[in-house]
Amino acid sequence: MRLAACEDVELRVVNPVAMPLFPLNLLDRYRQLRDLPEEEAWKGVPVSRPRLRVLPGLSGPFNPSLLVQAARPVLQRWREEGFAFDVIDAQFFYPDGPAAAQLAAEFGVPYSIKARGADIHYWGRVPGCRPQILRAAAQAKGMLAVAQSLRRDMVAMGMDPARIAVHYTGVDLERFRPHDRAAAKAKLGIQGPLIISLGALIPRKGHDIVIRALREIEGATLMVAGEGPEETRLAALARKMGLEERVRLLGGVPHKELPALLSAADVMALASESEGLANAWIEAMACGTPVVTPEVDGAAEAVDRPAAGRLLRERTPAAFAAAIRAILAEPPPPEAVRASAERFAWERNTQQLRQHLTALVR
Repeated sequence: MRLAACEDVELRVVNPVAMPLFPLNLLDRYRQLRDLPEEEAWKGVPVSRPRLRVLPGLSGPFNPSLLVQAARPVLQRWREEGFAFDVIDAQFFYPDGPAAAQLAAEFGVPYSIKARGADIHYWGRVPGCRPQILRAAAQAKGMLAVAQSLRRDMVAMGMDPARIAVHYTGVDLERFRPHDRAAAKAKLGIQGPLIISLGALIPRKGHDIVIRALREIEGATLMVAGEGPEETRLAALARKMGLEERVRLLGGVPHKELPALLSAADVMALASESEGLANAWIEAMACGTPVVTPEVDGAAEAVDRPAAGRLLRERTPAAFAAAIRAILAEPPPPEAVRASAERFAWERNTQQLRQHLTALVR
């Protein structure tokens, strides 16, 4: 949205909404998606959300083609209305990248693709998807990666390093900022140490590791913010370990509510198996909350000083418990933690993206 605020930029967004076929689309987990308007001006930016019919767990290799079918009519209509777009900016490498390649060819414009993590580390290993990713990369006029480590992984896959720039995650430093931690905890009804684990409830995020670590952190409460297929298993694990009173599965938390949650926490612990450069790391540090996470992918580029948190060589409950206890024993000043996030200000992020896209058009 900040890109749209630039004086010489006209931006429109196509955000296809993936919905499974009937009767799966009637499940409660899809209710919020069903209620999204197909067309709206969101914060002044025209947004179209055509429905994308998918088969969860089955349609992965075909999703780029399905995405093209959903987005093409929108782009055709916009062209007819006079929106002569100059470039397509795909926000994920898969399935967005291959879809952008086809649409850009049809409409005669260049395109850029941004890699964020799982779109390379997961989809890049899927046999039916990897060739599509590499073809899209070969044809893209420019590419972005959210971390140097992810750029190296892209190059190792065979992508051209000369066309890959690093574009770090941006954070709203006005919204995500430190608050009075004791007051924030009181609003949540928390006494004692508070740990936040933030991310989708999927195996790769490792929330179970943090739950197991909690047993070795006396008096602490763990809040897990996110939704996904692991919810039932994580709740059962907490009960099995006798931690149901100290583990709160919050479900999906609206983004606007995250600053208050992160500001209340003493530690943000994320046990991901892989990440590009996680928004959760940056948003937590912007709130003055130190991070504990494995030394994977872009973690060292984010958690770049002792005050910012701990990087773990072992992705185990014992390692997490020890690191969290160490931070609780000697908590860093929130201002010192926040200093690590100030490199990721939205203003810098926006100008880099504008320059990147302008160069492609020229």
